[in-house]
Amino acid sequence: MKRQRVRLGVNIDHVATVRNARGGAHPDPARAADAALAAGADGITAHLREDRRHITDADIDVLTALCRRADKPLNFEMAVTEEMLAIALRHTPHAACLVPERREEVTTEGGLAVAGHEARIAPVVKALSDAGIRVSLFIEPSEDQVEAAAAVGAQVVEFHTGRYCLLGDPAEREAEFERLAAAAAQADILGLEVHAGHGLNYATAGSILAIPEIVELNIGHFLIGEAVFVGLDAAIRRMRAAMDEASFGATSGAGS
Repeated sequence: MKRQRVRLGVNIDHVATVRNARGGAHPDPARAADAALAAGADGITAHLREDRRHITDADIDVLTALCRRADKPLNFEMAVTEEMLAIALRHTPHAACLVPERREEVTTEGGLAVAGHEARIAPVVKALSDAGIRVSLFIEPSEDQVEAAAAVGAQVVEFHTGRYCLLGDPAEREAEFERLAAAAAQADILGLEVHAGHGLNYATAGSILAIPEIVELNIGHFLIGEAVFVGLDAAIRRMRAAMDEASFGATSGAGS
């Protein structure tokens, strides 16, 4: 079967990080979202953290309206808390991605522990699903986490690719790639849509798409950093081109 075009979700959190470093309204995450969609992004991702360190409630209000006008999905990243569930149900974004969250972390450090916590996570998944929100779980590529994701009723898993992107030893990197590939195949068999994200750049995004089950990448920090030098439009267009080349031109391999 011919592979379909892999979707690109652009996370605009760190536009808000820059804004919040000084206060005021500039740079505006909504403007970044609009520019990302114009450059070829298939959707927008935003993480409303409990401490509101970057994206704010007001940003979610604006981003929800913007994505609806553009007829593009908003992927609302959220912790598994009553507060975030209430916000998601109020806005009903296209998708909600449940992620782990620790206030002292600089960025998300690993996948959500679903296995062993099904009783806490399943009701949140059900409430979101009942509201018509597609539910994704940001998890490590391991057999027990994939099985637990299916068991709690998620429709999507997003695999944490941070370890793969950071490994420098070729043998270790190959082993991590194989772990991601095995988890993606398992998820597909269980009827879960497969996404990937965290730490991806032009090279690693292309490499990871050698895994055929992956249908969406969510990328933020790298693209916002590149935009400082080349502009957001150019950064996204280059990422889109790298993804398309990997999807339709590459044949195999896990290299960088």
